[in-house]
Amino acid sequence: MAEKTEYLREKYEEMKEQGLTWTIRNLEGPSQPHVTVDGKECIMLASNNYLDLANHPRLREAGKKAIEEYGAGAGSDWSIAGTMDIHEELWDRIAEFKKTEAGMTYQTGFAVNAGLVPQLVGKGDVLISDELNHGSIIDGIMIAQRMYKADKMVYSHSDMGELEKCLKKAEEEGYDKKVVLTDGVFSMDGDIAKMDEIQELANEYGALTYVDDAHGEGVLGGGHGIAKEFDVEDDIDIQMGTFSKAFGGFGGMLAGTEGLIKFAYNTSRSWLLSAAFPPHVAAINIEALDIVEEEDDRVKKLWDLTEYFKGELESMGFDTGFSETPIVPTMVGDSKKCQKLANRLYDEGIFGLAIVYPMVAKGQARIRNQINAGLTKDDLNEVLRVYEKLGKELDLI
Repeated sequence: MAEKTEYLREKYEEMKEQGLTWTIRNLEGPSQPHVTVDGKECIMLASNNYLDLANHPRLREAGKKAIEEYGAGAGSDWSIAGTMDIHEELWDRIAEFKKTEAGMTYQTGFAVNAGLVPQLVGKGDVLISDELNHGSIIDGIMIAQRMYKADKMVYSHSDMGELEKCLKKAEEEGYDKKVVLTDGVFSMDGDIAKMDEIQELANEYGALTYVDDAHGEGVLGGGHGIAKEFDVEDDIDIQMGTFSKAFGGFGGMLAGTEGLIKFAYNTSRSWLLSAAFPPHVAAINIEALDIVEEEDDRVKKLWDLTEYFKGELESMGFDTGFSETPIVPTMVGDSKKCQKLANRLYDEGIFGLAIVYPMVAKGQARIRNQINAGLTKDDLNEVLRVYEKLGKELDLI
């Protein structure tokens, strides 16, 4: 058997030589601002836990209570016998939070995009995608092309002129349905989609809008996401996201009209053919939505820390790319040098990971610093001290 998979080991070694592999480190204990990683105490800068909710006592208690009432697992696929009343309570809560007619959950955010996007279109339809959209959107588009014969167009990142050209071309070529797909916050650069302009163009050309708000929820719009940030809550056709980032829980979400939701759970194979997530996860997610609405100071603190950290990094001479959010990259370029920087940060007690190809383009390697509302200014000052030291050591500043 080892002989048959030898080519995979060889490919891995080639990737390792190029600095394109991941070192999986062991987080010992909960995800929080200060963590123990492989036995070493570190300041956490590699987590999506923007609002510091993953270890919140209210989420813990909600999960415990749900286990006592519902048991450990759902016992079946959503579509067969796995949808419990607590799941449906969460669905209603999503709709309320997003100000839509209806909502639902998937196993993951990836499952929303990979499962729903292909079902939206068929032969004679076109999907129009930002070039830097998340891989799950890209996979969904590929399935739509191969299985359902839909076409695709790609516009340069956040280039509204190119988006309009695509929409004009789609109109001229007589496509039936046109769907514009975009991330809300782009997860590697930390910049924000021009959602108001995208929606205006989509309305002008009769296109649907589909936004992946995974990194915007809990961060933009006072925590409610990009739709509220740009005051287009009544306009975006399809909103998806996840509980696994700022909300500190787990699972994908979808929000929109009642018709969309009923269509989604009757057609998405990623939903129909996967087990429902455990009931205690639903309870945790409900509690997280409540906290975000009740404790708006968390979002404010997140932004205050972000502005301070980004400003100080840039004043040292670091390139933070196009960041507009708590995702603040330290641009390095070369993958090997970026891996070295990540290792040196770890040596100094900072847990920040190197992001390299294929997660970003070749020559665009960076440390993706993700700010957490549970950090203090003293924490950030320690991180900045280390960055200044290593920036000089590695000729980055």
